[in-house]
Formats: sequence, C-alpha cells, structure tokens
Amino acid sequence: MYLVKPYKIIISGGGTGGHIYPAISIANECKRRWPDCEILFVGASDRMEMEKVPAAGYKIKGLWISGIQRNLSLKNLAFPFKVIKSLYDARKIIKDFKPDIAVGTGGFASGPLLFMANKIGVATLIQEQNSYPGITNKLLSKKVDKICVASDGLERFFPKSKIVLTGNPVRQDLLNVDTLREEAIQHFKLKSAKKTLLVLGGSLGARRINQLIDQQLDDLKEEVQVIWQCGKFYHEEYKNKAQEDIQVHAFLNRMDLAYAAADFIISRAGAGSISELCIVGKPVIFIPSPHVAEDHQTKNAQAIIDKDAALMIKEADIDQNFMTLWNGLVSDKELQIKLSKNIKREALPKATDHIVNEIEQLLR
Repeated sequence: MYLVKPYKIIISGGGTGGHIYPAISIANECKRRWPDCEILFVGASDRMEMEKVPAAGYKIKGLWISGIQRNLSLKNLAFPFKVIKSLYDARKIIKDFKPDIAVGTGGFASGPLLFMANKIGVATLIQEQNSYPGITNKLLSKKVDKICVASDGLERFFPKSKIVLTGNPVRQDLLNVDTLREEAIQHFKLKSAKKTLLVLGGSLGARRINQLIDQQLDDLKEEVQVIWQCGKFYHEEYKNKAQEDIQVHAFLNRMDLAYAAADFIISRAGAGSISELCIVGKPVIFIPSPHVAEDHQTKNAQAIIDKDAALMIKEADIDQNFMTLWNGLVSDKELQIKLSKNIKREALPKATDHIVNEIEQLLR
C-alpha cells in the first residue's frame, strides 16, 4: 500500500507581534487541513518569537541574527558575522528538517532562512503585511515562488506575476462583532445611551497617545465614554486616571467586545491592526508610530486614507491639531457613516484560508 508522506512546513517570522501572529495563524490553518503535517518555526534567538511560538504549541529554532542599527553603533560591526553564521545555521536546519515548503512572514530570521531554502530548491512563499514592504521581503521577492500581500499597489516593489492579494490573517472572533454590542456594553459596564471611544496603543503602549488622552480627558468625556488601553509599560502611570466614563486597561483580553462597544477608535497603524479595523468597520483616527522601520505605519495608514476610509494625524501634530480633527469627526454623522462604509470595503476576512490555498498549490 502506498502511503503519502506527511508535509513538512518550515515557517519563519518574528521580531514583533505583527510578524509572529500571521505566522502562527498560517501554522494553525496548515494543522487544521493536514493534521499529520510537521511544522518547524525558525526565529531570531533573542526575540519574542522564542517565547510566543512554543506557547502556541510549536517547536522553534533560533538564528543569531538582528537588523542593522540605523544610527552609528558598534553593534553593526557584528552584523556581517551574524549574517554568515545565520546563513550557515539556516542551511543546516533546512538540510536536517527537509521541508516541502518554507514560508516567511517577515522579521530578521526570515531573510537567511528563505534565502537558503530557495538556494537548496525548496518551494518558498512570503507574506507581506504592510503596504510598504521592508528590505528583507524586497530582497527575497526576486527569488521566492509566491508573494501574498495585504494591499494593492505592491507591484512597485515585487514581481507582479508572483503577487496574490490575500490580506493579513485576523482573529476569527472579529467576524461577528456587529452582533456583540449588548454583551460588550454589559462586559465593560458602559452607558448604552452614550457613545464610546476605544483607544489602542498596542500591548506595550504608546507614550504619545497616552499623553494625548491624559491631556484631553476632560474634553473627551463631554462627548464619549473611554476605554483606554494604555499598555503594560504605562499602566502604573495612568491607572489612577480611571473615573466615571473613563476606563484604563493595561490589556484588553476581549478585543472582540472592545471593538463591538466602540463607536470611534484611535489606533496605531500596524498592518495587523489595520486589517482588524477594516473588518470591524468603525470610524478610526490613526496616529502612526514614527519609530518603526521605514515609517511603514504612516504608509499603511495613508493607503487607507487614500480610500477615504479613515482619518490620520501625525504624532508631531497632535498637540496642536488633534481636538480639531476629533471635534470634526464626532459632530459629523455623514463623515462617520462614510468612513465606516469605506474601511469595511477594504476587509479581507478569509486571508489565512487564501494564504494556505497558495501554500497548498505550491505543495502540489
């Protein structure tokens, strides 16, 4: 009797949650389709994927790799040695594991791993979350077999024949937030007759967004009640700001209910956040982080702004211009409806399925 050998899939993505979460989502869908498949992750040995991936139930191997510091730094002297060592180690991992396909979702480790996989003759696929790709995926795009993207216009950076518009993997519990309004109001003990502003600064928090909300609390609570996710780094500093109509949280464990409760959202503009906000379909003000590589959050947000689907204000302008922008949004029902309708048009809720469809095609 002829037995079909289980697929072996190697996945590399990390450095930030924006690279790790899509990688784990893809792995989960592969496991759902092919329960016998073997999955191995490869990450950077000193980054958060070394903790997050095992917590999700997968094995991971680490490479000694990091990015180049953008300022003059002695750390850059080690970079060429790290690249050589990580290429050698990636080759050994691939030779030992013998994958049928290598998948990269971005981050430092995906460069050497996908480069060596391609060189050895393993099928390769990368998933680009941002509307402006990082240097790793730009370099890899010339050699990989398939490129899954989350927004239009990336043929400026990648070979057009390899691009498939799939979207970014998102939490499946967000697909029915429209039905959770009453549960959300009870969960957060909100006033059903008053509008709600949800403020998101990411799991660690965003200092300038927190400073802005702190400064404007008195004006904001005239119009709305606030669910303020300040992040774990800042919770001690801001937890005493909680009062009637103002909630301060380090984390939000039920993001589906937070989105369901919200009438307005202030958020950073990471690729994963934008993909979620498109599905949720609420009026959004983006405040992109200026501290990320190649200013990609501003570019992510701009791609949505260009569709008349959200508002944006830069950190440098928030003290002077935020309240004008906010008051214009909260007082204009037609603008709110337009932004909600337009951002929902950008949603790609079946992204993980579509990405794994592309993996399946390459496996065949």
